[in-house]
Amino acid sequence: MALDDVALDALFRTARTKWEWTEQPVTDDDLNRLYDLVKLGPTSANSSPARFVFIRTPEGKAKLKPALSAGNLEKTMAAPVTVIIAYDPLFYTQLPKLNPPVDAKAWFSGNPDLAQETAFRNSTLQGAYLIMAARAMGIDSGGMSGFDKAKVDQAFFGQSGWKSNFLLNLGHAEPAHPFERLPRLGFEEAAILA
Repeated sequence: MALDDVALDALFRTARTKWEWTEQPVTDDDLNRLYDLVKLGPTSANSSPARFVFIRTPEGKAKLKPALSAGNLEKTMAAPVTVIIAYDPLFYTQLPKLNPPVDAKAWFSGNPDLAQETAFRNSTLQGAYLIMAARAMGIDSGGMSGFDKAKVDQAFFGQSGWKSNFLLNLGHAEPAHPFERLPRLGFEEAAILA
């Protein structure tokens, strides 16, 4: 089933990265519904290595603040929710539950390089699913990589061993955008038919 133009506009054509937020909240119910969509996105061997920290409290924001770059500070502090998209380096311990037909855990437990590459790649995919699911639900987002990963990991993941990948602000944005969409590469510049 192909999506209609209204849906394609909401997901791609008119969707923009946002950083100026209204007071409209993103609720616990919104976050649960959002995760219920994200978890359905495909990952290698159904590995699902992404872990999500939804930061909404002043205490959580204060904990995150020292790790933010200057350019991301104000918009992150103002966002209703900031998500740390992280990954569990030991994601494969969940594979007997997530992929019971095969012994997928054995693929990764003795191969730390493959486990790291799989965790990072697939948590990035799951973070992208989060952006698209948010757009589908009418929630705006703004992704960021300008932060100190070591500080975030120490502040939030000392016990779990999770590792941060990127940050994503969520909320309901002001309707106007301060500038036109930036250019994109054309098909001939970015793709090869082989």
